[in-house]
Amino acid sequence: MSKIDVKEKSTKIRVTLSELLGIKNVNALPKLKSVNLNVGLGQNKGNKDMVTYIVGALGKITGQKPVITRAKKAIAGFKIRSGDEVGVRVTLRGNKMYDFIDRLINVSLPRIRDFKGINPKSFDQSGNLTIGFKDQVAFVELGHDGLDKPFGVEVTFTISNSNPSSSAQFLKELGFPMKVS
Repeated sequence: MSKIDVKEKSTKIRVTLSELLGIKNVNALPKLKSVNLNVGLGQNKGNKDMVTYIVGALGKITGQKPVITRAKKAIAGFKIRSGDEVGVRVTLRGNKMYDFIDRLINVSLPRIRDFKGINPKSFDQSGNLTIGFKDQVAFVELGHDGLDKPFGVEVTFTISNSNPSSSAQFLKELGFPMKVS
């Protein structure tokens, strides 16, 4: 999708949303700020090969270098020391964000078995949406390499000026498949 297509589509979405939500001010409409991908290392925190694989896989999926997150505090119950690697994350904004969303809607979500749409109850009070993937197989960028080393991915869409119902309407206008309640 070129920049012109995105600009035309966003203008159409603004007009439609302002009619549906009854908001006249364009600046008060819901707006997509960022997309965050997060992988918790869990049992893999001591396995350097798996951590390297996860960092590389997230880099292929997003087209951006991931950041390794570290524990701030020691938690004896989880056998975590301060400074241990506990996760990998990527924050997407701008064109990379919209490219990722396009691939997610048109390629990744249709690859999920028994996917019937995004549940409208998946939104938090601020209108942000979080989708969890049990494994990374849905992401076509990895090919068949990821079948032997599965890991879960959490994708969070941060939306400003929103609540759950207006966010659901906004994402539906963007092309997200929503489950009918």
